[in-house]
Amino acid sequence: MTQKDEELDGLVRKRIRALRVAQGWSLEELAARANLSQSSLSRIENGRRRLALDQLVVLARALDTTLDQLVETAADDVVTSPMIDGAHGLMRWSIKGDPGMSVVRQRMTEPPPDNPARMRAHAGREWLVVLSGTAVLMLGHRRFRIETNQAAEFPTMMPHAIGAEGGPCEILGIFDRDARRGHQRENGDRDAQGAGG
Repeated sequence: MTQKDEELDGLVRKRIRALRVAQGWSLEELAARANLSQSSLSRIENGRRRLALDQLVVLARALDTTLDQLVETAADDVVTSPMIDGAHGLMRWSIKGDPGMSVVRQRMTEPPPDNPARMRAHAGREWLVVLSGTAVLMLGHRRFRIETNQAAEFPTMMPHAIGAEGGPCEILGIFDRDARRGHQRENGDRDAQGAGG
């Protein structure tokens, strides 16, 4: 076994134990869920038993994860810095696991338009959480008030707009691939028309 293989072996064993402990499960509980003996699981975690692929698949399933996540080694691909979009007052973070996803942090000061004709619709889904202040989500003719630490998820095929209520608010939004593309097109349209945010 090479040093790299030994490092991965040790990392996988640590992940199995950490995931078990995070679930609040004893060795006995995880062993029962994975259809292993308690002593076999203990030896796997402690490095006294060889890791077999069939056992890793069963353990990953029992721990509610995937084999890929259990053996992933790309720790140097951690993204820590956002991309700054100064023109729109946005910070964006890419999501390594799904390049089509995008995380955006945005400060809003204006209320949303209440006229559905001024709202946008596009394919996709969005999820947002209010970091501070109060946001208003207009979804067609419905109005949702979202306070600090509250979240909303919605399909973007419905005409929608988000704005602030009673002062500035800050939101963190997650867009799937289609919603991200829809917003990129909208921002391009606004820039071309000279309209803001």
